[in-house]
Amino acid sequence: MKYDTLPNNEPIQKIGFGTWQIGGTASADRSQDTRGLAALRSAIELGYTHFDTAEYYADGHCEELLGRAIRETGMDRDRLFITSKVSPEHLRAADVLLACEGSLKRLGMERLDMYLIHWPNRSIPLEETFRALNQLVAQGKVRHLGVSNFDLALLKQAQALCETPIATDQIHYSISERSFIRDGVLAYCQENNILLTAYSPVKVGQVKAGALQEVATAHKASPYQVALAWLVQQPKVITIPMSFDPQHQAENLQAADILLSEAEMRQLDGLR
Repeated sequence: MKYDTLPNNEPIQKIGFGTWQIGGTASADRSQDTRGLAALRSAIELGYTHFDTAEYYADGHCEELLGRAIRETGMDRDRLFITSKVSPEHLRAADVLLACEGSLKRLGMERLDMYLIHWPNRSIPLEETFRALNQLVAQGKVRHLGVSNFDLALLKQAQALCETPIATDQIHYSISERSFIRDGVLAYCQENNILLTAYSPVKVGQVKAGALQEVATAHKASPYQVALAWLVQQPKVITIPMSFDPQHQAENLQAADILLSEAEMRQLDGLR
C-alpha cells in the first residue's frame, strides 16, 4: 500500500474508501443497512484506513453506519483517518459548529481527522465559514481542514483564511474528467503541498478502453485498477473509490501497488 503525506508529514493512504451510496443517497434507505454495513466491515478488514463520508450522504445515516461498522469490527479508532464534510447550506458560522457536532455524534467520535467544505456557497462569505472551521481545530474537534469542489481562485482564498495548512481539495478527477486540472488546481496543489483527493475516479466506460486494456494486460490487472494507478502515481494525488463488492474493494486497494512506466503514464495522459 502506498501513502502520501498531509502538510504536517502525516501519512495517508493513497487509496482510501469513499462511502457515497452507503445507507442511501440524498436520504436514508435503511432497507440497505445490511449491505452497507457489510461493505464497510469488509473494507476495514481488508486494510482500508482512510474513510471519506459527509453529512449529506444518506442525510447523515452514512456516518451512523460508518461509526457502527468501526465499533463492531473492534478497529482501533486511532488507526483510522476519518474525513467528513459540511454541506453548503450549513456554512454560516453557527451552522458549521452544529453540523460538526452532528457528524461527531452520528459517528460516535470525539474528533474528525479531516473536515471539508463539501461545496462552495457564494452567498455565504468564506471568512465567516473559516472562523468556525478554525475554531473547531482550536477546540480539538477537527485535526485537518480542507475543501471540496473548489476552483483555483476559491482554493487560494480558502488557503489565505485557514489558520492551519489546507490539507486537500477534493474534486472530480479521473482519466475522463479533467476540468479542474485544466483550471490549474492540480499543479497548484503539487506546488503548495496540498493533497488533491480524486472522487468518482473510475469512469472507464467514458474513455478509450482499448488503451486502458492494453496497459492492464501488461500488468495482469483490470482497466479499473490501471485507472486508479494512473491517479495515485501522480504526486500529491489520492483517491477514494467505493465498492460494495469485497473483491473489487481488494482490487482497488491493490491498484496502488501497480507501477506504471513513464511511457504508460504518457499514454494514459493522452486519453480523454
